[in-house]
Amino acid sequence: MYRVLISDPLSEDGIRPLLDAEDVEVIQDSSLSHEQLLEAISEADALVVRSQTQVTREVLEHGKRLKIVGRAGVGVDNIDLDAATENGVIVVNAPDGNTISTAEHTMAMLMSLARNIPQAYHQLKQSRWERKKFVGVELKGKTLGIVGFGRIGYEVAQRAKGHRMNVIAFDPFLNEEKAQKAGVQHGTLEEVLKAADFLTVHTPLIEKTKHLINKEAIELMKPGARILNCARGGIVEEDALYEAIQSGRIAGAALDVFEEEPAIDHPLLSLSEVIATPHLGASTVEAQENVATDVSFDVLELLHGGTVKNPVNLSSVSSEMMEKLAPYFDLSERLGEFLSKIVDGTLERINVYYSGELLDVDTMPLTRVAVKGILRRHIGNRVNDVNAFKTASDKGIVINEQKSTRTKGFTNLVTVEIETDTEKRSIAGTLLNGLGARIVQLDHYSIDVIPDGHLIVIHHTDKPGAIGRVGSSLAEHDMNIATMQVGRTNLGGDAVMILTVDKEVEKGCHDSLAEIPDIKQVQCLTLS
Repeated sequence: MYRVLISDPLSEDGIRPLLDAEDVEVIQDSSLSHEQLLEAISEADALVVRSQTQVTREVLEHGKRLKIVGRAGVGVDNIDLDAATENGVIVVNAPDGNTISTAEHTMAMLMSLARNIPQAYHQLKQSRWERKKFVGVELKGKTLGIVGFGRIGYEVAQRAKGHRMNVIAFDPFLNEEKAQKAGVQHGTLEEVLKAADFLTVHTPLIEKTKHLINKEAIELMKPGARILNCARGGIVEEDALYEAIQSGRIAGAALDVFEEEPAIDHPLLSLSEVIATPHLGASTVEAQENVATDVSFDVLELLHGGTVKNPVNLSSVSSEMMEKLAPYFDLSERLGEFLSKIVDGTLERINVYYSGELLDVDTMPLTRVAVKGILRRHIGNRVNDVNAFKTASDKGIVINEQKSTRTKGFTNLVTVEIETDTEKRSIAGTLLNGLGARIVQLDHYSIDVIPDGHLIVIHHTDKPGAIGRVGSSLAEHDMNIATMQVGRTNLGGDAVMILTVDKEVEKGCHDSLAEIPDIKQVQCLTLS
């Protein structure tokens, strides 16, 4: 008999698979103190939570029988994934359960924003009949700009098309072919901003998307456009939005999320042009049931010896294999991360090549880590070691792994190659005894760079004085150079310069470097 502990309130219909299982005893108690949770978890084979229970290292270490933790929702911020992995506990979530609810809520907010429905209702409740004050706009013929075209963005697009709106979308994984299949126009972020009468965001909140819709982005939009955020607080820069609405440049906004919640006294709520809800995107009976059902099936599948559908932490690897692979995990992820930050275009294919010592081991876990490093630029922590391949597949990206006896003079060599709709870029790295990870090749240039910290990649023409001018420009911006490596194809030809600097490169410094004669491209990145 398996024992499943459910320590947060969940839909009874959603956990019906667990309740109906003959070999499962379900214990439901959402009022457990910390001490009671530690005692209860010691006899549980599975734990199912939402966001209330904090699944800490201490909790996991008390779960001597614990095999799986299920999070009935998308995020797993309340679960210590590293501790779960170390203790051999699989963590699963339910990434698809709230897709329809969030898409429908976005459309409800869109129509309410267009027709001033909340404001008019409020006035009517105050016994005030003011029809002329609440003249709205039609959706037909208007352009909906969608930033982030995953599951939710796609569902929003289909509903908007039903209202005969024009839809233009931007997503780093969206290309012309995929856009045509979805029946939408594909555009760059700038093109979407300029075209949108209504702009809705559906991206994860990561470093790249934080304040993505900022003052500069808003200035690109049409005067009188409207903005919606039913995704994550912080994607829209709230101060910039407030100023844009006050000035009249933006006609209104509909917000379900805020950077800090609860947002009871937020300045945006003082504006009559703003409508808001308290993070209700996934708050439907169906969504609550769906996420609980998805997790329940995964829990049952694992307890019965099957394969889970939505794992979010490291899958099991034998200790012998892990000992051989462990030194390469960090190298593989950093190679993927580095390359993802300098490549342009929509990802179509990821190739990973191994040689030397890695010929006789199962390198699939390393490939997963490299793919994770690439995808995290756009998806953040929602992609991990286990779901990296599935996430890539969902985005239409082909993964290819090959092994070769050609080592190019190195004992071991890992090469990561990215093909996009516009270019192909590659990077190779190795482990040097006593010196750790090194990047030894970028495209066809031989180099020797430690993949860490703040880096500047400069493509230039190999002429006298180029290095000096770069150094002088950095000095003018108070940038200290820690290391510098130069690779070239031939004397006076194309060359690459890679510098490690002591702090993040600001835009002004980047622009100054780009203006130096014979400098063709400047790319700045930080490896975490």
